[in-house]
Amino acid sequence: MTCHVLIFSGGPIPRSLPEFDVDFVVAADHGADHAVENGYQVDVLVGDLDSVTQAGRNSAKKVVQHPVDKDVTDLELALEESSKLGATQVTVVGTFQGRVDHSFNNLLVLVNEQWAHMSLSMVVDDSHVWIVHNSLEVVVPGGAQVSLLPVGNEVAGVTTTGLQWPLSDESLLLGEGRGMSNRSIAENVSISIRSGVLLVFISQPE
Repeated sequence: MTCHVLIFSGGPIPRSLPEFDVDFVVAADHGADHAVENGYQVDVLVGDLDSVTQAGRNSAKKVVQHPVDKDVTDLELALEESSKLGATQVTVVGTFQGRVDHSFNNLLVLVNEQWAHMSLSMVVDDSHVWIVHNSLEVVVPGGAQVSLLPVGNEVAGVTTTGLQWPLSDESLLLGEGRGMSNRSIAENVSISIRSGVLLVFISQPE
């Protein structure tokens, strides 16, 4: 049984969002305001709540408040709540605008092995970023830009289908551009790896 949770992060979010078919909505702090603005009912609001409006707070069915001085980010807390809800798939809504350190940290949070039991992705600006620990099968528009970025020194056993420049049991190394700027040639794209963690960026055709 699948359970899809949508997380609204507390930072800036894209101006326009696709429609999501989800089971629960979790908001990290000010993310509750983003959720309401986009027509979503917040099931769980979590964080130190130092930036959410009273209206955003009132919109949540459940509020879990944490101290301002803490050792984890609000996104980590939102992922914990998602896991408690039984999430098998989590989509985080965020952006690479705003503070650069927050943007990079959000991606690094998602690749943590602690969350590997859930299928994680992040909608950022005009891209959808997937975190791949084993395999990914996704439906994409023809001609979509697809970039594969290894996390760590090496991702081994990379095999793809549906891409213009396919890979077959090959390795991608950190700091090399080999996985950049591929392109989908089929509606169904599949990517599998043998070891490591891979970030898959899928952007709309230009």
